[in-house]
Amino acid sequence: MAKLSSLTIALSLALAGCAVGPDYHRPTLALPAQYARQSTAADDAATSDAARPNAGDAEFWRSFGDPQLSALVEQALAANRDLCGAMAHYDSAAALLRESKFDRYPTVTANAQGGRQRVSEDQSYGYPRSARTYSAGIDASWELDLFGRVRRSVEAQRAETAASADDLAALQVAIAGETASTYVQLRGLQERLRVAQDNAANQRDTLQLVDARLAAGRGTEFDSARARAQFETTASRVPALQAQIAVAEHRLAVLTGHTPEALIAELDPARPLPALPARIDPGTPGDLLRRRPDIAAAEQRLHAATARVGVATADLFPRLSLSGLLGTQAFHNDALFKSGAETNSALLGIDWSFLDVGRVRARIAASRSDAAGLLAQYQQTVLLALEDTENALVRDARTRSEDQQLELAARDSAQAARLARLRYQAGEIDLYEVLDAERSLLAAQDAFADSRTRSVTAAVALYQALAGGWPQREPARTDTAAAVASRVQTGASVPSSPVRNDVAF
Repeated sequence: MAKLSSLTIALSLALAGCAVGPDYHRPTLALPAQYARQSTAADDAATSDAARPNAGDAEFWRSFGDPQLSALVEQALAANRDLCGAMAHYDSAAALLRESKFDRYPTVTANAQGGRQRVSEDQSYGYPRSARTYSAGIDASWELDLFGRVRRSVEAQRAETAASADDLAALQVAIAGETASTYVQLRGLQERLRVAQDNAANQRDTLQLVDARLAAGRGTEFDSARARAQFETTASRVPALQAQIAVAEHRLAVLTGHTPEALIAELDPARPLPALPARIDPGTPGDLLRRRPDIAAAEQRLHAATARVGVATADLFPRLSLSGLLGTQAFHNDALFKSGAETNSALLGIDWSFLDVGRVRARIAASRSDAAGLLAQYQQTVLLALEDTENALVRDARTRSEDQQLELAARDSAQAARLARLRYQAGEIDLYEVLDAERSLLAAQDAFADSRTRSVTAAVALYQALAGGWPQREPARTDTAAAVASRVQTGASVPSSPVRNDVAF
């Protein structure tokens, strides 16, 4: 038996590098050298390379120059409840990975028992019918991983754990982007509210001027009604904008892990829109594949599915296991552990499903189909990421151009409205031209405020599409998970934060 065990162990070591099933190779992808919507040479000339932020720069939200925005994003990355849940999922995957690694080593258990037994008179054969038995021992079992079933299983779980870490990173990018976008929208709505209130105040002054002229006998009721209608229409915009501002404040509070009303006092005071950063250098599509965590997660799941093909394929081959017992047995407890009470066994087990090969091959076919489906999903994730980036690039470029034009339009409309009021007071034009100039001013200023909001939001969306400014934050674990972790010790410690290795191309 000793020779058989030694031979089996030697064979196991000799075949340690053998694992059935396909080895994982990263899919080859044909990527363009640069984005179709990347800024032109003329655009690049307007901004020097030294001044252009790179999409991979850490903490992209700091490039907007708004300390309150940075504080909100930092708080969201630390306390957002969705991120806490994703952190718990990662912890679970990491624990399962630790468990799977133990399958590579012998499983050792200890047991002890004692009791009394009374047999029937027919079974006693003249011996005493009652007897006490005591035993204690250590059992060990070990699957000899000759064909890589255990190694493929560990490989699959390791890839699943990496995918869970990438899911967490992808959610971090999404939460950071949503927090920044919501904050920009809040400040844009506050600017539009200011524009509406200022225009309402100007139109109120115009209405008072018209009423004064009417009282002096130089105006008509028609002029007064028309001026009043325009003032009331402009004033009606204020409540709608206030409601949108409240919704944005509630959303920011929930994103940062608070109840909806928690940040009202902090966010209610109006502040300027964050500064629009210089044009962003998107890098290349190859850079995108290295940065996007959703692409990395899709690839890791493909890796895991490929490894599971090997797990299923291993069932075509015999599964060998060693088991042993070292113990002691006696009829009296004081005789345990004495000479003559020892007992031991060593067994070599073979489990082979060759008679059930139809089911095994069906499982292999299913696992191969799963891998093929995940390959298609990985390729689709890459295409969607490229589409997302191209869309973000064109929106960023076009909103910047629109913003410049509307800024000039707002400035000219303000000048026209001021001159129209002066000319009306001098009697050179009638009221209609004044009201028309004020309507144009409101429309131009509101359009400019909305355009600037969309410009800054487009820059945030571009950073988000490029997965720029990698958060690299570890959100707080849930209270329940922390309490369980403090009471239960399960092997090796969890990594302090899920670290994702960049994909090399």
